[in-house]
Amino acid sequence: MNNNRLLSLAAGIGLLTVSALAGCGKSGSGGSGPATMPSAAPQAAAPGGGGQTTLAFVTNSPSDYWTICRKGTEAAAKSLPGINVQFIMPHDGTAATQRQDVDDLLAKGVKGIAISPVDPTNETGYLNTVAAKVPLITSDSDAAASKRLCYIGTDNHAAGVIAGGLIKEAIPQGGKIVVFVGKSDAQNAKDRIQGVRDALKSAPRFQILDVRTDDTDRGRAKSNASDVLVAHPDVACLVGIWSYNGPAIASAVQDAGKVGKVKVVCFDTDPGTPEGIKSGVIYGTVVQDPYTFGLKSVQLLSQLTKGDKSGLPKNGLMIIPNQAIKQNNLDAYLADEKQKLKG
Repeated sequence: MNNNRLLSLAAGIGLLTVSALAGCGKSGSGGSGPATMPSAAPQAAAPGGGGQTTLAFVTNSPSDYWTICRKGTEAAAKSLPGINVQFIMPHDGTAATQRQDVDDLLAKGVKGIAISPVDPTNETGYLNTVAAKVPLITSDSDAAASKRLCYIGTDNHAAGVIAGGLIKEAIPQGGKIVVFVGKSDAQNAKDRIQGVRDALKSAPRFQILDVRTDDTDRGRAKSNASDVLVAHPDVACLVGIWSYNGPAIASAVQDAGKVGKVKVVCFDTDPGTPEGIKSGVIYGTVVQDPYTFGLKSVQLLSQLTKGDKSGLPKNGLMIIPNQAIKQNNLDAYLADEKQKLKG
């Protein structure tokens, strides 16, 4: 996501610290009411004559999930002389707005772009056009059929398998499951959902009833979960694929008075997810490392703009590991994230 954290994690961790570590769904796919940031209008790229090169990182939504990724891009830019980075979040999470943002960046002279494609299948031709003009890499969600030079991010299928493992732990007896995501046609969403299915397919006691989409509408993300709790009173586990889905689901479960009866598994750590794990509303979450996504993307683009392709993996994939976070390792994870957010 599907399968959009700077503000997300900043807000989540800040809240946790202030509230004695009381607690994302996409956990960054932004829960019930995470702050979002509209796209900043792309600024003019610094002229090459001044020794400055402007690169861009374009997300797939304004989710809080991207907060720490931005920090990674900023850290890379600070360490690379003559590199400026613009971090652009399409304000409505649509492919049309994302294309407009990229077109604006190209018109203003940006020299390299990292992008999390909103609709990789239907954007292949457009991405190829961009790749013919500047070095193009994908991050967080891939567009493998395009001419992008590299994908930097999670093995989303493997992440889905990890989520499937959490589901097995949360409801060992099995039961009915419903999956929630912003857009089911995003490559990261497809891969994560398939990973969940593959993790559970050998155990018929687990039954996935449906995949509900919300088009990155946070209010709809919560109402989707609320509707399922009414329509399927015997549902055992709700799964949030994008970062904001987790907090949205958790809020719906709390409102329905079903904490402990309905388990929640999600991705990332938008505000609400850490709190939910601490309180037991959320069983666990699968976290990525968007800080490293941002850091590595800028570092690689900087090399590519100089004609240096030595940093490109032979298979075009730079996979950053992910992990499962539960109550027993949450504090250590958040301490590490807080350190990264300090810059």
